Amino acid sequence: MDFFRVIILGIIEGITEFLPISSTGHLILADEFVKLSPESFANAFMVIIQLGAILSVVVISFNKLNPFSKRYLDDRLGERYENFNIQSKIFYLVKYRNPEIINLWKKIIVGLLPAMVLGLLFDDIIDKYLFNSKTVATTLIFWGIIIILIEKKNKDKLPRIDNFHDMNYKTALLIGFFQCLALIPGTSRSAATIIGALVLGCSRIVATEFSFFLAIPTMLGATFLKVVKNYGGYSLTQWLLILLGSIVSFIVAYITVKKLLDFIKKRDFTIFGYYRIVLGIIVFLMIFLR
Repeated sequence: MDFFRVIILGIIEGITEFLPISSTGHLILADEFVKLSPESFANAFMVIIQLGAILSVVVISFNKLNPFSKRYLDDRLGERYENFNIQSKIFYLVKYRNPEIINLWKKIIVGLLPAMVLGLLFDDIIDKYLFNSKTVATTLIFWGIIIILIEKKNKDKLPRIDNFHDMNYKTALLIGFFQCLALIPGTSRSAATIIGALVLGCSRIVATEFSFFLAIPTMLGATFLKVVKNYGGYSLTQWLLILLGSIVSFIVAYITVKKLLDFIKKRDFTIFGYYRIVLGIIVFLMIFLR
C-alpha cells in the first residue's frame, strides 16, 4: 500500500510544486487520505521528494543556467569548443563565462539568503505547530484572494522588469523575503515569489522563471537539511520509497513546468487564486464535518 501512496503523493508534488497553489499544502491534505506513517517520516518525505521536481527545472532550463554552455563558447571562439585539447578547453572554460548567467546566479544567491536564515531558525517550530489542515486552509484562501487582487491591479499595467538583466540585487533580495512567507504551509513557495516579483514590477515570465530558479538552491538546502536530520533514522525501504516519490515527482513536474510556461504567455494567475479559495473552503468544510 505504501508503494501506491508514494506514487500518488509524487504525482501531487510534481503537479503542484511550481503552480502557485502550494505543493506542501496539497501533500498535507492528501496525507489525510493517503497516510504515510510514522508522522515524522511523512513530514520528511513531503520535503525531500521536492528534489525530484526541482531537478526537472534544472533539465528544462539548463542552457539558461549554465554559464559554460558549449553554444556560448563556440560563439566566442569562432569554432567548436570540442576541437581544442584538454588544456585549451580548461583555459577557455575559465576565461569565457557567460556574464549574464553569472549575474543571474548572483541574484539567485541574494534571493536565497532570507529563506536560508529564517528556514534554519524556524524549521523545527514550523514542523511542530504549523503542519496542519487549519493552517493550510487559511493560507490557501488568504493568498488566493491576494493573487486575484494583484492580477486585477496589474491588468493594464506594463511591467518594469522584462528580463533578468533589468532586475537589480535589491529586487532579488526583496523577492527572497517574499519567499520566506512560504515557510508557512499552504502559502506556496511559487505563489510567494511570483506575487512578490509581480508587486515589484516583474513581468509574469520573469516572475515565474525567477521563482523556478530560486527554487533550485532553496529546495536543495531544505532537502539536505531533512536528509541530514533523518540520516540513519529510516529503514532502507523508507529511503527507497523516498527515491520512488522523487522520480515520480520529477517526471510529472517536467510536464507541468512546460505546460505552465506556455500557459502564462497567454493568461494570468487569476484562475489559481480562485482554485485556492475553493480548495480552502473545502478543507474548512472537511475539518468542520470531521
